[in-house]
Amino acid sequence: MDVPSGDADLWRLMLQHSPIGMTVVALDGRLLMVNRALSEMLGYTQDELKRRGFQELTHPDDLDADLALFEQTLAGEIDSYRLRKRYLHADGSVVWGDLSVALVRDADGEPLHFISQILDITEQRHTEERLEAIFETVSVGLLLIGPDGTYERMNRRHRDTLAIPFPDGHEGAAGQLGHVYHLDGKTLMTREEMPSYRAVQGEEFDDYSYWVGGDPATRLAFSTSARQVRGPAGEPLGAALAYQEITDLMRAMKVKDEFVSSVSHELRTPLTSVLGYLEILRDRGDLPDDVRSQLRVIQRNAHRLQMLLSDLLQVGQAAELGNALQLEEVDVSSLLREAADAVAPGAEGLGIELVVDVPSRLVISADPQRIRQVLDNLLSNAVKYTPDGGTVTATLREEDDTLVIEVVDTGIGIAPDEVGQVFDRFFRGRQALDEQIPGTGLGLDIVSAIVSAHGGEITVASEVGEGSTFRVTLPCDAEPS
Repeated sequence: MDVPSGDADLWRLMLQHSPIGMTVVALDGRLLMVNRALSEMLGYTQDELKRRGFQELTHPDDLDADLALFEQTLAGEIDSYRLRKRYLHADGSVVWGDLSVALVRDADGEPLHFISQILDITEQRHTEERLEAIFETVSVGLLLIGPDGTYERMNRRHRDTLAIPFPDGHEGAAGQLGHVYHLDGKTLMTREEMPSYRAVQGEEFDDYSYWVGGDPATRLAFSTSARQVRGPAGEPLGAALAYQEITDLMRAMKVKDEFVSSVSHELRTPLTSVLGYLEILRDRGDLPDDVRSQLRVIQRNAHRLQMLLSDLLQVGQAAELGNALQLEEVDVSSLLREAADAVAPGAEGLGIELVVDVPSRLVISADPQRIRQVLDNLLSNAVKYTPDGGTVTATLREEDDTLVIEVVDTGIGIAPDEVGQVFDRFFRGRQALDEQIPGTGLGLDIVSAIVSAHGGEITVASEVGEGSTFRVTLPCDAEPS
């Protein structure tokens, strides 16, 4: 191959000053030309490298793969190749290189020599190894899914648990059905509900909990989170999922709920008897005024205890609410007016203006008792946490086959760091505790469970000292979830 001297000199200058290791390799593997970058990378002088072949510089474990590609190129099966391989540094250490090789031929197509480019990726490889160690040793199952739903990579933790929901094996594609159940432990998930399928559809979520395993005695509970993976230009590359086993937590919660329900049942019977006899005593006409006043205090506190027991019972039954709903055609406008009438005397006594804005009639499919419970709780809370002279506004409307209920107050508000906890069981805000506002922290947990059981959603927006807005959305044709 004839190359004009000027072009040849330019090519040599480019090779020598390239920041990437470069070499011209003879057909027998000897290094004919070597640049400074490769010399510095491997710790040899350029003359020392030219007395060696690439075989001597390659780690023994990577030599066979390199030689196989080298021979394929010489045989004309491929024109070039690329691979990651290890090189032996002059001091005995290992250098990782990203090798690109192309074969140069003369005008008649006869092989002349190889041109190799080697990028030092040792630090990158060490980083990858550290990440790989973390990926494999964390106690959380990790899964990477491609944009087409194919499982691209998973760690050992996730691999070891796949046999529980999929005893016959997993095909490595999102949405495969198996022994995966909702939290009731009875209802199998559909393909659209599987966390892997949801993630491939572009959803991101946290704490999506469920049970896996066909045998209730040995099944496990998991909480899954998903995030979308995107390229530099925002193009979708798939999804990453993290699976945390929460079996012990779920079983402990079940035991706690059963205990709370059992104790509540046991206390309710004697309390009902106490309230009955209090009614009889108060009806007697021969009681002194001071005794009658004391009985009113006892009765008031006994009723508070009865309400607490009722809340505790409902908390214990929250997991089964979906199956317990009694759906029928319900006029929510009428229910909201009734709930407002119930809290009106208390609001009036505190000088709180109660505003109700509802259509004459708005009918949906729902459980009337449960929806009334939601309305009672939201309105009574709004009144309870609104100072004298404030305003509570309840509105109802329909938006795109969805019923929207909003209860807005000008009350004490909720601190930003507490907003995310208001629907947690037994949670009470700092300000409510400081001002000794009575409550158990169970009402909003029950409200959230009822709304969720109807397939709806409840959210809150709040500002300290300005008030809160609770927003409930319900499908107009609810099905128990």
